[in-house]
Amino acid sequence: MKIVVLVKHVPDAQFDRHLTGEGHTTDRDESILSELDEYALEAALQLAEARGGAKAGNKVIALSMGPAGAVNAIKKSLQIGATEGVHLTDGALAGSDAAATSLALAAAVRHLGADTPVDLVLTGMASTDGETSLVPAQLAERLGLPQVTFASSLEVDGGRVSARRDADTHSETVEASLPAVVSVTDQINEPRYPNFKGIIAAKRKSITTLSLADIGVDSSQVGHAGSWTRVTAAEERPPRTAGTIITDEGDAGIKLVDFLAAQKLL
Repeated sequence: MKIVVLVKHVPDAQFDRHLTGEGHTTDRDESILSELDEYALEAALQLAEARGGAKAGNKVIALSMGPAGAVNAIKKSLQIGATEGVHLTDGALAGSDAAATSLALAAAVRHLGADTPVDLVLTGMASTDGETSLVPAQLAERLGLPQVTFASSLEVDGGRVSARRDADTHSETVEASLPAVVSVTDQINEPRYPNFKGIIAAKRKSITTLSLADIGVDSSQVGHAGSWTRVTAAEERPPRTAGTIITDEGDAGIKLVDFLAAQKLL
């Protein structure tokens, strides 16, 4: 089984996020592997291991699109257990929105399936920076594949994938034929941590670097030129103002009710 997992290098949530440059793109100096992508990686590893792992010919390929630093997301994926990594990087990709990103990733997936077909593409439920959840559906459309989104459980039997989708009041089970694109939620599993053995093994695993030319995509189709949306202005969020302090002089309860009423909270 050949599984491609999309992994993204995103700003660390422990630090404040900033936009930079004329295109108001995210500053990625302090970035890590997206936590939500770890669930997709774990799901892929479990599927591969259930079929005998790498020794039986199963592959879990971590694919990331981004600048030079994005290779760190791939390295972390290899340490966790991915078989190999692929880094799609090109200066023209800078500023790509979801539409341009899905176009480039679709071309990369096709490229990876040129020798042996890709059976399954797994993604997280969203990226922790953009949080649009648009790319999985757009990717499936561009690849002409069935899609299953927000899967909280995942099984593959023969040529079909089965997933449970949980809503607030009910759950549903959906099926699709392979190959397919599936996004998973953070309820699907408990991602493993890299251990010493995995960290050492990752040093022997390959990372392939691809450019737009390698995957047959013109620079005009991605980046700012190929994006359907554009950020025209951005500014820092104003600092939080001090809250209202109510001093109890025997009428604190009345003042509190008056304050809540003024805010239309009552």
